[in-house]
Amino acid sequence: PTCHYVMGGIEVDPDTGAAATLGLFAAGECSGGMHGSNRLGGNSLSDLLVFGRRAGLGAADYVRALSHRPSVSSEALENATAMALAPFTGPQGQAKPENPYTLHAELQQTMNDLVGIIRTGTEIEEALSKIEEYKRRFRNIESEGGRAFNPGWHLALDMRNMLLVSECVAKASLARTESRGGHTRDDHPKMDSQWRRTLLVCQAANNDPVVPDISVTKEPQPPMREDLLAQFDIEELGKYYTDEELAAHPGRMEERR
Repeated sequence: PTCHYVMGGIEVDPDTGAAATLGLFAAGECSGGMHGSNRLGGNSLSDLLVFGRRAGLGAADYVRALSHRPSVSSEALENATAMALAPFTGPQGQAKPENPYTLHAELQQTMNDLVGIIRTGTEIEEALSKIEEYKRRFRNIESEGGRAFNPGWHLALDMRNMLLVSECVAKASLARTESRGGHTRDDHPKMDSQWRRTLLVCQAANNDPVVPDISVTKEPQPPMREDLLAQFDIEELGKYYTDEELAAHPGRMEERR
C-alpha cells in the first residue's frame, strides 16, 4: 500500500461545488467530505462524474447571476507575477540557492517515513520540524533556464502547495489521537467515539505571502440526514457510529419496539 489519494480538501457546497471563497468551485480529489475517513476503490470516478457536473453547473450559474464582471487590482496582479517569477532571481544576499528537485525529494521522503500509513505522535512532530526547515529553504528556491517548457520552474511553483498540504496533513494527524479509516496512529490504535463527529479544518494562520503557517481547528461534523442514514445497514454503521447517532435509524427503532 502507498499514499495515493487525499481524503479531505476544500469545503464546498454539495449541490453547487461552491467554496467559501466567492467564485471558487471544486470537485474531485481536491474537494473534501464525500469519502469520510477511507475511500473505497472505484468511488472516485462516481465522485468526479456527479460532483464535477454539479460544480460545472454551479460555476456557470454563478457567472450568469453576476451583475458585473469581477475585477482584480493591478497591485494584486503584480504581486502574483513577482511571486511566480521569484525562482528565476533566486535568493537575496549570501543565502544558498535551493534546488527544487532536492527540496521536493526531501519533503517526499519525510512525509513517507514520518507521516506515512502508520505514524506516531513523535514521528509527526519530527516531520513538522523538518517541514518548518523546508519552508525556510523554500524562500531561497532557484530555477535555471527560461519560462518555456521548464519543469524545474513548475516544480518550484508547486512546492508551495505541497508544503501547505504536508503541514496540514501532519498537524491534523497529530491532533487526532485515534485511528480511523486511513488514519492509523500506532500510539493510539483504536477508534475513539469522542472523535467520531469532529472534523479538523486547516486554515492559514498568518498572511505570509510565501508560505503561511497552518492552524488546525476542531469543528462539529453535521449529522447525516435521517433518510440517508436509513439506507445503510445498521450493523455496518455500528462499527463507526455512536449509539446516539443511530437512535433515529429504522433498524434501531425496530429493536426498541
